[in-house]
Amino acid sequence: MPSEGNTLFHCYNRGCGQKFNPDENREDSCIYHPGAPFFHDAYKGWSCCKKKCTDFTEFLNIKGCTKSYHSNVKPPEPERPPVDKSKSDEVIEYKAPQPTVVEVLERPSFETALVQLKVEVSPTLTQQVKSLTKTVSSPVGNDSVEIPIGTSCKNGGCKQTYGGSENADTRCTHHPGYPVFHEGLKFWSCCQRRTTDFNSFLEQEGCMIGEHVWVKEKGDDRQLKCRFDWHQTTSDVVVSVFAKKYAPDSSYVQVNPVRLKVHLFFPEEESVFDLDLELRGVVDVLRSSANMFPTKLEVKLRKAEPGSWSKLDIPRPTTEIDNSQSSSTTMEQLVPEVDAVDLSDL
Repeated sequence: MPSEGNTLFHCYNRGCGQKFNPDENREDSCIYHPGAPFFHDAYKGWSCCKKKCTDFTEFLNIKGCTKSYHSNVKPPEPERPPVDKSKSDEVIEYKAPQPTVVEVLERPSFETALVQLKVEVSPTLTQQVKSLTKTVSSPVGNDSVEIPIGTSCKNGGCKQTYGGSENADTRCTHHPGYPVFHEGLKFWSCCQRRTTDFNSFLEQEGCMIGEHVWVKEKGDDRQLKCRFDWHQTTSDVVVSVFAKKYAPDSSYVQVNPVRLKVHLFFPEEESVFDLDLELRGVVDVLRSSANMFPTKLEVKLRKAEPGSWSKLDIPRPTTEIDNSQSSSTTMEQLVPEVDAVDLSDL
């Protein structure tokens, strides 16, 4: 205990906090931390020793790591940056970062010259076609074949039957596309008037006027209907045409930056499949490629600019009977070809 009349001083050494008698202040009287406190990632400790903890009360009770004299000199307060009151009314304007502007490529014309893609052919497909036995048949024309009375028109959606010369040359109202059944909906690919009832689908009036086809002929100009689908990645659009036993030497793929044209020849049936699309995006022709496999033709189109395509193509306009009917269903609703069926026997 200090003698009467002696004054006790408060020690300002970090981690000490005791009161001391200056007459009894020795070189080992004070146990303190010469370093500075730190607080990092929920840990609390001192820079002068490796002691640290997560509890603040425990941190305050960490015993010092150095012995020395007590000190009653209060450490200086840290300097605070001066406050400029003249700018107290200043309005700080915040400007949000501007989004990166991607330059949109100029869209070339649909009629731009087409380039024939170099196609990799599967050896298996080549062997399949070589093994085919081609059936030789003489061309048959409607004029040289007797058409039985009651023969149905072969055009999709046409309900006319052959009744002799009196209706042989009448106009044919039909669907040039093919029937699609997808997710409970039934519709024709050419006009997109959708229904869930099969009988209503069968009763849909055709969307194009042309000539009746009473007899299906074999020949190089006979068109087959092949199913095709597509998917995309960040850099490519891949179009797959599902077909078998087509001749690689007589088939080809042509493209320009906004157009895809596919021609497949089937020697066994003496028929062809043609696909001509106006693409929704722009492609890099030189970096596109195609592969012919036994069950499909796969065309990989390299995107010329970043972004996702909402659809594969922009449907080409067709001659329709009533434009007011078609306007109620936009061509934006076109669904990729799925589950095509043959209704010629219905």
